[in-house]
Amino acid sequence: MTESRKHLPAWPDDLPPLTGEDGEVRELTAEDLKHFRPTTEVVPEIVEAFERMRGERGLQKAPVKERIGLRLDKTVVEHFRQNGPGWQSRINEVLLDYVKASKQ
Repeated sequence: MTESRKHLPAWPDDLPPLTGEDGEVRELTAEDLKHFRPTTEVVPEIVEAFERMRGERGLQKAPVKERIGLRLDKTVVEHFRQNGPGWQSRINEVLLDYVKASKQ
C-alpha cells in the first residue's frame, strides 16, 4: 500500500459501498456526502501537485499593470490584432510611448 493511501479514511460500515460489483458508482445520497472530506484534508500532496501543474504565476513583487475595461474603435483593435498574439501589449507600448513623449 502506498504511503498516501495509508491515511485515507475508511468508509463507514453502516453505509452501502459506493460502487457495485460491476464497478458502477451508485447514486450518492445526502448521508454519503456527510462522510466526504475536502481533498486538501485527505491528500494535500495531490492538491499541491495540481496547483504546480497549472503553471500559475506567483504573486508579483509589485503589480505593474492595472486591469481596466477600455472601449476602442474597431479599426484600432483590428489593426493591432492583425499582427497576432500580444496585441494588447502592443497597444500598451504605444500608449506608454505617448505618455513619455508628452512629458518632454
